[in-house]
Amino acid sequence: MSSKPAPRVELSDDQWRERLSGEEYHVLRQAGTERAFTGEYTDTTTEGIYQCRACGAEVFRSTEKFESHCGWPSFFDPAESDAVILRPDTSMGMHRVEVLCAGCHSHLGHVFEGEGYPTPTDQRYCINSISLRLAPAPPTP
Repeated sequence: MSSKPAPRVELSDDQWRERLSGEEYHVLRQAGTERAFTGEYTDTTTEGIYQCRACGAEVFRSTEKFESHCGWPSFFDPAESDAVILRPDTSMGMHRVEVLCAGCHSHLGHVFEGEGYPTPTDQRYCINSISLRLAPAPPTP
């Protein structure tokens, strides 16, 4: 698990509430979860960079996205090793690993491993669509 360095973007709760919609605030700042199969990026195959919706930091790339059929966008690796912070999460009576944006410490989702997906890392970063914003890659000439 990564240590938790200070966020590069720090805002008060009131400032986050002004910047984010109610649902975005609930997921990103209160560790909520959007309903499965409802997110805008669940089935997206567009090439590009996935940024944290709260602060704009690059957190995932489309080249690491895969179809897990779990109801949320899934990635097998973050964009950079320090793009996210992993921390233990024992909420809801189970042991999970929470994924936070390293830029602002917003909740992105959870990471699971050993599920048997044919990915290079054997990990599934299960990420809420609402915590992301996709910057599509420019068209190739």
